[in-house]
Amino acid sequence: MDWILLGSFLLAYCVGANEVGVNVREGPAEILVVDAGTQRGIPGAELETTHNLVFVTDNAGRVAFWEPGLMGKEIFFSIRCHGYEIPQQSFGIRGAKVVPKAGEVATISLKRIQPAERLCRLTGEGRFRDTLLLGRKIPDFARENQGMVAGQDSVQAIEYKGKLRWFWGDTLKLSHPLGLFQTAGATTPFLGEDFDPSQGIPFRYFTDRDGFTRAMMPYTKQPGRLVWVFSLCVVQDVKGNERLLAHYTVRKNLATEYEHGVAVYNDELNIFEAVTSLPLVETWRIPNGHPIVWEDGGVKWLLMGSPTPGVRVAATYEAVIDPKQYEAFSCADGMKDGKPTGPKLDDSGRPVWRWSKYLPPIDSPTEAKWVKEGKIRPEDARLCPVDVEGVEKDRIMLHSGTVRWNKHRQRWVLVSSQTWGKPSFLGEVWYAEAKSPLGPFAKAARIVTHEKQTFYNVCHHPFLDRENGKMIHFEGTYSNEFSGNPWKTPRYNYNQILYRVDLDGGVIGKARVE
Repeated sequence: MDWILLGSFLLAYCVGANEVGVNVREGPAEILVVDAGTQRGIPGAELETTHNLVFVTDNAGRVAFWEPGLMGKEIFFSIRCHGYEIPQQSFGIRGAKVVPKAGEVATISLKRIQPAERLCRLTGEGRFRDTLLLGRKIPDFARENQGMVAGQDSVQAIEYKGKLRWFWGDTLKLSHPLGLFQTAGATTPFLGEDFDPSQGIPFRYFTDRDGFTRAMMPYTKQPGRLVWVFSLCVVQDVKGNERLLAHYTVRKNLATEYEHGVAVYNDELNIFEAVTSLPLVETWRIPNGHPIVWEDGGVKWLLMGSPTPGVRVAATYEAVIDPKQYEAFSCADGMKDGKPTGPKLDDSGRPVWRWSKYLPPIDSPTEAKWVKEGKIRPEDARLCPVDVEGVEKDRIMLHSGTVRWNKHRQRWVLVSSQTWGKPSFLGEVWYAEAKSPLGPFAKAARIVTHEKQTFYNVCHHPFLDRENGKMIHFEGTYSNEFSGNPWKTPRYNYNQILYRVDLDGGVIGKARVE
């Protein structure tokens, strides 16, 4: 009898029907979550049923929905979507109802309440998973998970010898809990004005024989060490050769460092090699942040620091590898245990900012502390802006980001994450601008929020600026790390997310410097 029942079931499946009457050959329903203003699909929107099934939209904003017991029935989804207003239903409950039907599209429209638009996930597997399952077209470069990447952390990018070079701190692996922790790398052609980054970026990873990303700075002295590179800069040596340099660090973890110094890129082997090792003291005398070129006093300098530049060194190979050549922009009156004391004030009570080869630079948290303690007047602050909307009552303590020249604004623009922010500890992103790359960055507008999630090591890519800089693009690492939230967004967690923001209009206008 059991064999007869099994045969009947298989026959029903083959002709396209199961025991609940759902035609399994019709395929899934499409649930499309769109931005109400742009009508573009929203990546990373999380839909959860009342019995806790969770579905996450892909880069096109799609979910390929096929649940045999739910097809053709009204389903309520609670929605989590950073930066968007969720529709309110009865009893104040927020979410949306859809009736998923095979072969049909059910659209959920959400109003964006932040200036920046989330465009896509740049790294990791399954970026267009649901779009593929629905039989829709995707970018050719996204059909293959080139590099076999599951997740990637903290991007560095620079143009060097006709290509864009991309490097990441850690890369997670699909086939093992441990991945690559000695820097991954990739190249792309230069992405000109005609390239639309909203679909992603066509990375070509450096890989090993098994197809997984390979180490860009192999470290053989001691196995199991973390090796990261930061602060990419291109300079000329005394022979006029163009060289790519970076700061490298060898670590046990975030807290314990074994070695650091400056590394040079080997163009033949496509790896970084240590050129000088530096003492584990006064660690500001190194390339830091995302360096920018700045001419002052007839000298071409590299300005360094994150998120705001506070260190400079002459833009030559010989100077970058020599820690004695570095100078800090500081208002400290002294130093204790490698940290600034002060501040030093003039007769009118203003901080005395100057370049020094001996004093350490001042960062945003230090200045915010001095303002709070009354040591610096609020109007004299350079690095800890106020919220233009007044939601954040305290000074904004900047964490990590970039300062770039913007053609459209004719100003230096800062895009940075915040530490001790709300509604996330390390997931809020702010925009500010100044006439000088050194500030003052007096006021800032929040452009991205991540509720109870983290978005760190923010990087604005000037080569992706569009419309003469009116539209800028930036990315960061999205993760639940440091958030206190155990929830990890499937596929998105520990990956790079790309945003864009229009610098005209809205709350950004309040942060402008005329």
